[in-house]
Order: sequence, then C-alpha cells, then structure tokens
Amino acid sequence: MDLIDYLSDKKFLKKKEAQNIKSEERETGRKPEELILDKGLLDEKTLFQTKSKFLKIPLKEKISKKAGSKAISIVPRESVEFYKMIPLRLDEDKGILEVGMVYPKDVQGQEALKFLTRQHKLKPKVFLISLSAFRNYLSKYHSPRKEMEKALGKLEKEALEEKKTEKGGVQFEGGQKRLSEEAPIIKMVAVILRQGVEGGASDIHIEPTKDNLRIRYRMDGILYPSLILPLKIHQAIVARIKILSKLKIDETRIPQDGRFSTIIHGKKIDFRVATFPTNLGEKVALRILDPEKGLKSLDELGLTGRNLEVVKESIKNPYGMVLSTGPTGSGKTTTLYAILRILNKGKVNIVTLEDPVEYFIEGINQSQVKPDIGYSFATGLRQILRQDPDIIMVGEVRDEETASLAVHAGLTGHLVLSTLHTISATGVIPRLIDMGVENFLIPSTLNVALSQRLVRVLCKNCKKKVKASQKETKYILDKIGKMPGNQRPKIEEPIYIYKPKGCSKCKNKGYKGRIGVFEVLEMTREMARIVSSDPTENKLFDEARNQGMITMEEDGLLKVLKGVTSLEEIMRVVEE
Repeated sequence: MDLIDYLSDKKFLKKKEAQNIKSEERETGRKPEELILDKGLLDEKTLFQTKSKFLKIPLKEKISKKAGSKAISIVPRESVEFYKMIPLRLDEDKGILEVGMVYPKDVQGQEALKFLTRQHKLKPKVFLISLSAFRNYLSKYHSPRKEMEKALGKLEKEALEEKKTEKGGVQFEGGQKRLSEEAPIIKMVAVILRQGVEGGASDIHIEPTKDNLRIRYRMDGILYPSLILPLKIHQAIVARIKILSKLKIDETRIPQDGRFSTIIHGKKIDFRVATFPTNLGEKVALRILDPEKGLKSLDELGLTGRNLEVVKESIKNPYGMVLSTGPTGSGKTTTLYAILRILNKGKVNIVTLEDPVEYFIEGINQSQVKPDIGYSFATGLRQILRQDPDIIMVGEVRDEETASLAVHAGLTGHLVLSTLHTISATGVIPRLIDMGVENFLIPSTLNVALSQRLVRVLCKNCKKKVKASQKETKYILDKIGKMPGNQRPKIEEPIYIYKPKGCSKCKNKGYKGRIGVFEVLEMTREMARIVSSDPTENKLFDEARNQGMITMEEDGLLKVLKGVTSLEEIMRVVEE
C-alpha cells in the first residue's frame, strides 16, 4: 500500500481522486503530495500528519531557525535542494544528525544521507517535514539581498585590484564580456533567476533607471519591485544573460530574442529572453517557462461544467477549427497546450507553428516561425500541409492569408488549433469574416470558440469567509439572474464570499496562482444558419445564450461563490 491508497482507505480521498492522482503522477513525474495540494484535495497539515502516521516517522512541525553552522556544513546546498532535506540539529555527544525530509522514503535521498553522515562518522535521525516548512527554510537559506551584497562586495574588491585608467576609473581588461564572466556577476544573475522561480513569478524584468538597476517580478499577473542594484553593473548583467541566450553582446541598438535553460532545485527551467533598447540602456524581459506550472489540464486551467464538456466534445472531431481568443497574456496558448496534451496519442501526427515555442512537448513536432527570413505562419502552414499532419496548431491567425489557409486546412480533414485577438467568443465569427473568410465556410469549419481572461486565486491558507454586503449581494443576484436557466445556480441568502487576507505562504498578498474565466461558443445548426445569413454579434450572442453559454463575468462569479477567487478580482478583470 502506498500513500495514495492509504489516504483513500482512510477516506481522505475519493477513489476517483486517488486514481486521477496516480494517473497524473505517472504522466508528469510529479510527487503525489504536490498534486494533492495543488488541486486543494487536502490541506497541508492534514496531509503531512496523515503521511507521518502512514510512514511511522515523526512530523517536525516547528523548525528551529538555528541548526548550527556545523550541521549546515554537513549537508551541501545542492543536496538540500535536490533531495528536499534540511539539517535540523547536530548532537555531537551521541553522534547523531537530525534531518528533516519531505520525502523520507526516496531511495536516492536515503542513500545520499547515509553517504553524507558516514563521511562524518554520524548516524542520521530522520523527521518528516512539510513542503511549506522546506520552502520557508530554503527562502531563508537563500537570502537574495545578502547574496547580492556579498557578490557586489567581491566585485568591488576585484575591481580595485584592476589597473586604473588615466582618468582614475576602473579598467576591466577584455571589455564587457570579461566583466560578464566574472564569478560575482554569474552569481548575481543566478540569484535573480532563482528568486523568480522560487517566488512563482511568470516574468523577470531587468530595467535600468536614471539612478540604479531595478529588478521586478511579475507574480499572478502583477509586477512587484524586488531588488535595486547599482547602475554600473547593468551592462555586465545584460551581457551575462546575452551569453546564456547566445545573443550578440555588442548589439545594443535593436531588440533581440533568445532562450536558455538552467537547473534550479533539480528541475530544468527554460527562460525566454527579449532585449529592448531604451534611452537609459537595454531592458531585459525573461519569461519563466516551468513545465510543471505551464502545462496543465483543462480543469486545472478553470474550465468546468458545460464549458469543459463542449471543449472536450469539440476536439473529438477529426477536422475543423478550435479557436482560443483573448488579449495578450490571457493564457490562450496554455489552453491550446492543454488540448494538445489530450490529443497527443501515438496514432496521430501533430505539427505546430509557434512564435515562439514556449514549452517542448514530447511526441509533437514543434517549429518556430522566423518572419525576418520569410518563414511566417502563412508560409509555414503551406509546408505543414505537406507533412501529412492530423492535427495542426498555428500560434496565431494574424492576417487574411493565414486565416484562409487555416480554414481550408480545417475543411480538408485536419484539426486546426489557433488563437485570435478578439474581446469575446462571439466576436470570433465577425473577425474571421473581416479577415476575408466567406460566411458559408465558417459553419463547416469552426467547431468551438473560447474566450478567456486570467484571475488571481485566493490563497487557500488565509482566505477569509465573509457575509457579502448589500451592494455585493445585489450585484451577484443581478448577474446570476441573467444566466441561462440550465446554468443558473441556486443561491440562498445571506450570500457568503471569500476575501484576501495575506499570510507568509502567499507573501502577504492574499492570492496565490491564477485561473481562467471562460466563455465557450459552440457551432450548432441554428448558429450556422445565423452565420450564413446575418452574423451580427448581437444575434450570435443571443443564440449562444440559447445554447447555454455563460459569459466570462458569470463564470468568474461562479468561482467567487465557490471561494476560488474574490469579487474584487472579477470586477477588476471585467473592467479591463
């Protein structure tokens, strides 16, 4: 019996939930504890207390901040990160090293611990620790500011040893490339990257200002300032990132794009890099591409009920088009990746055209377009059709030529996935017509159109339940009252909703993670009649409502009533 079976046996998990966790563990390689917590099936305290009973290993809930320098020196940082184990206390009289492990039954971790303690003639005493306890320890273990100060101090010391220029400045031999390869600069860039990954950021912005170098991280869609560094190291930091990304170091006049990978905490993380020249110097934006966070299932993305059913049914068709719409940064490509993972079976040939390729998926032929050399979505799509594809993903339908090719590919036996920039799902049809697609072709081609936005998820550990105010109650009842009858939930007054509070686990923000709100339009016989005769957006919307379509705002309100997000967050996104 493993932990999942034990949790199921003790009624902490339903049988179907246990089966899904095991299946996802096999597919993704992620630990079941992480999957259970991500899905909110159990709170962390209950999970690890139950795991402690199952393993018969005591749970260490409170971890002392002072383990002792000797204890810390026995377990190298690399082992701490890779095996998720931390030194708790060294008892030299008894020759025992107390160690906390998130996964004490991990065979490799056990072997590594035995090897480390044997070298110092010690015996290990293992305790179970929770994931949050480990992460809290790690965040203190790596203090970005202290590491930066230390690296800056080392850089200053090395700079003083260099030859002085005639003007009294510091001469770095070999130019900027040499400085960018100095150990302190390498260390600084590593700290910037690691802090972004550990903090759950989606993007890192390195921006020169008039007086200093500002490092900002985008978390849950909002930018937060984090580090302020001396302006004099700006060029060295940028050069180091360019070296990693194989970009031209001496080209500072035009934007450049690249990518690189690195290992952080035992995981391979990809970084997509974009440089941009400004009056104050080059700005660098890095997109963090963590497969564990970026590649999700449809229900994890926020598709539920009718929306999920319609999308799943639409992708069973061997041909036609599935279009995901929304503004930049609304998660359109992530939704298409989730669909591709469902369709990625050994019997089909899947080919993609992307700009750029964000996540590499095993078994799919992915290609990045390069418009500067004439390799656009349109030219790539022509070539793809010669590759005998079953399923095609086109990063974006941007122009008439791409729209025409995509529609004809959908008509001739291919399933085409793509994105489009429209405000709503019903706006897809008028947009295709504007791009030169004939009305009569759309019903035969378009299977489903979905529009989406991203909202922040309330922190599960600190969200507080409150009674909705009179104004909030009126707003909720008015909006829910307009929903199609078969989708309208029963609401009893008083209405209770959840508000953000803030705790150490969400860095006092009250939110942790993001989820999608959706509206899904399905092509039906009546919808096809309207498209062929008079496809105004109002008529399309009325028919979509007859189908049972709910708007993104209504989908968001359902998530508010379930305690997933806050009313303020839905209203913020709706206003945008």
